[in-house]
Amino acid sequence: MNKTLLAGMLMALPSAMIAQTALDAFSISQNDLRGTARFMSMGGAFTALGGDLSTLNQNPAGIGVYRSSDIGATLDITMHSSDFIGFGQSNTVNHTRAACNNFGYVGTVNLGSNSVMPFFNWGASYSRVASFDRRYRGIIGNIDTSITNFVADYTSADNIKPSDMTFTKEYNPYWDSNVPWMSTLMYTGAGINPAAPNSTVYNGLYNYGNPGTTGLAEADVEEKGYVDEYSINFGGNISDLVYWGIGFGITDIEFRQYAYYSESLTNATITSGNPNRPSETVNGNADLTLGNYKRLYGSGFNFKAGVIIKPVNEFRIGLAVHTPTYYNMSYEGNGQLSYAYDSKALDEPIYGSATTDDGYLREFDWKCRTPWRLMVGAAGVIGGRAIISADYEYRASNDIRLQDYDGYNYQNENDDVKTYYKASNIIRLGAEYRVTPQFSLRAGYIYETSPVTTDAMRGYTANGSARDAVYMYTAGPDDTETQPSFTLDKATNYVTCGMGYRYKNFYADLAYVHRHRSSKYQAFTNYNMNVESDDFIVAPSAKVTDNNNSVVLTVGFRF
Repeated sequence: MNKTLLAGMLMALPSAMIAQTALDAFSISQNDLRGTARFMSMGGAFTALGGDLSTLNQNPAGIGVYRSSDIGATLDITMHSSDFIGFGQSNTVNHTRAACNNFGYVGTVNLGSNSVMPFFNWGASYSRVASFDRRYRGIIGNIDTSITNFVADYTSADNIKPSDMTFTKEYNPYWDSNVPWMSTLMYTGAGINPAAPNSTVYNGLYNYGNPGTTGLAEADVEEKGYVDEYSINFGGNISDLVYWGIGFGITDIEFRQYAYYSESLTNATITSGNPNRPSETVNGNADLTLGNYKRLYGSGFNFKAGVIIKPVNEFRIGLAVHTPTYYNMSYEGNGQLSYAYDSKALDEPIYGSATTDDGYLREFDWKCRTPWRLMVGAAGVIGGRAIISADYEYRASNDIRLQDYDGYNYQNENDDVKTYYKASNIIRLGAEYRVTPQFSLRAGYIYETSPVTTDAMRGYTANGSARDAVYMYTAGPDDTETQPSFTLDKATNYVTCGMGYRYKNFYADLAYVHRHRSSKYQAFTNYNMNVESDDFIVAPSAKVTDNNNSVVLTVGFRF
């Protein structure tokens, strides 16, 4: 399985037309703990606090707390670590990245102490609100099925003829038919073979009989990208009791994924290589690698509004609402299958590659509406030296919407969103203690529930003693996506701490952030067999654990 060669071929190929899915829409809708060091060290629990540049992306009312102008910048160094655990085998991938994730300015206008609104403030900031950087790889031992059997099953269910997937000088099945691209890719690479000449029933490489096929799988996935937000906010206070703010955000998004899935099978049912008898098979060994390149990019906008109420000096209550981000997106990508088959019944090994790309550059444009968000918070001041704050956020992950470029809903994909995802509940806690007038210590914690429904996470719904598979569709509305693997996130935890120093108008803050998240990796969806029986087939899966550690430094000046 020459993944190095395959990666180079994928990078060199132009893009083919691809379609988006509910899984893709969720990927670009995620948020992270990002902002100034003070904000991050207190777990982002600032809905009721304000007075920090990060509030321009969280509760715009926080800008109304300011009584002087502020300018600051933040440097973030993150050490990424991902563990891939499949069938008791573990593999860890580490890498480090640095970025300037926040830069902002707040200006204040003093309207006079006798005014009902003594200050009117405005601000602008750049923030990296999410990072998609992740890499994981590892082995899944003793697999019980093959991706080829999965493709063979739905190709048979669709009654697709071999001639519909055969290239000629005048016919290209990718562009001249409605055949799923994965079916054509697997047929061209002999991963699926007709049961008889001209049959519309196909067999995969994995033999469930006795003695059956044995084998292992390997996954290698690299993801890169970000969501950047440019915010403009306005706010003020009313009689130093109510602080208000409104904000407008422009977002820029980039997501790239390079994914490889390989299988090594022993005693597999492989092609004989006879071009005149495409249904003829023999027993042998099979090695295949499916590689996919995917890129999502675009821009969007959103609105935010919030208030902070201070009934007494020692207590504040905050409320903020974020509209969805409305994205105009583009999607491009390609896929390739490399294969090698060998058997004592063959004169020589059979090997080669097949690709979805035919020399044309195509982009698929679409629209996406991310979840809306509601935040409430409370904060108290103890003895003039300590601050304790708590936030709750409701994120409507099941309210994502997908549309084509003309604004028409992709109803099937929108239904998939509700099948796969549920609303997330997020708790943020923060504390700060001023040791001296210049020096402060801080700590925080965040717990975010899994956005994945119970049925989607386990892969089936119970129907008495039977199991009905929850199909995770990755092909998109045009069946042109050839990346069948995906991850489903479980709960996310953050533990944070930090310190701050003030000298006259200058300030410097330092934070440490630990983020832990576990996900379920699946090579493809679980499914119920359509042709031979209704048996529930469990796809190869593994556990991916991400442990990211960040060191964050913010320096700024108030004047």
